[in-house]
Amino acid sequence: PAAPLRTAAELRALSRAPGERRAVVMTMGALHEGHATLIRAARDRVGPYGQVVVTVFVNPLQFGAGEDLDRYPRTLEADLETAWEAGADAVFAPAAEEVYPGGEPQVRISAGPMGERLEGAHRPGHFDGMLTVVAKLLHLTAPDLALYGQKDAQQLALIRRMVRDLDFPVEIVGVETVREADGLALSSRNRYLSAADRAAALGLSRALFAAREAAPLGPAAARKAARETLAARAARSAGAARGAGGALGGPGAPSDLDAPGTPDSTGTPDGFGGPDGPCASDGPGTPDGSGAPADPGAPDGPGASDASAVRGGPSLVLDYLALVDPADFTEVPDDYRGEAVLAVAAKVGTTRLIDNVLLEFGAER
Repeated sequence: PAAPLRTAAELRALSRAPGERRAVVMTMGALHEGHATLIRAARDRVGPYGQVVVTVFVNPLQFGAGEDLDRYPRTLEADLETAWEAGADAVFAPAAEEVYPGGEPQVRISAGPMGERLEGAHRPGHFDGMLTVVAKLLHLTAPDLALYGQKDAQQLALIRRMVRDLDFPVEIVGVETVREADGLALSSRNRYLSAADRAAALGLSRALFAAREAAPLGPAAARKAARETLAARAARSAGAARGAGGALGGPGAPSDLDAPGTPDSTGTPDGFGGPDGPCASDGPGTPDGSGAPADPGAPDGPGASDASAVRGGPSLVLDYLALVDPADFTEVPDDYRGEAVLAVAAKVGTTRLIDNVLLEFGAER
């Protein structure tokens, strides 16, 4: 395999034939099948004579308090092998000093109000750092199109908004979430889940799939289906924990429905391009802070799905479950028509996971 490009000068010197289209896939390394899917999709879009550039850069601007930059996985040799096998023509893997030669930039991209909602409320400043490095990498790689995973829906929406608002000459392409055989969204973080944690984590995708089935009945029905699925999963997990003599928590363990979770303690955030997928971020939502149990029978109006806390045994704590407009990530009303994103984030054991599904309301059945 060819060596990675290390400098902006080497990247600018990368030859491109007249009329040849270039696609970029941005990552923070630790590549897995989700990233490989993006690279293959990029190859399909530009064709055999186009050019696919993969970037591998651990962006320090995206790491907040409690998110350990030094512990972030760096596996460049394996990443190169994955990239070449998936169809990349070049890998740009610069040092931080190359991307930010004067230290952390004084001028940055602001994510605006959308960047403060949902995931932005859990990780203040994260989306500003993500958009700043995306803007820089778009300038450096000069692509015709850039591909990002739908799993990181809020991030994808913000990149699209930045490109539109600031007139970047690039097409942004979202690629469908890659899932494991049991439906769990593919993430390098899944390796940290115990058997009990993984069983609880499946409640996230099950809730999203239940909402998708109920979507023809409208937003209220989709919200209710997702909440009821999570509540049922919590009840089953709690029963299993009690049947195991408290193996999942024992006497004094948290209740089945408990307060929202804390920020991820793993030190490996799911931010732009992280292990969870190409240019990834966890997702959106703010906890309601009430610590009250989710009420599957509660009214289904706007905001009813916001960050109710659901705990599956002691292992699953919901940060948020939100049905939002993909244009600005505000909660949609019950009479909403059009495409919406149902996004969920939860702490499962010590691992924070995100997932989402696209829903269409008002379409002909």
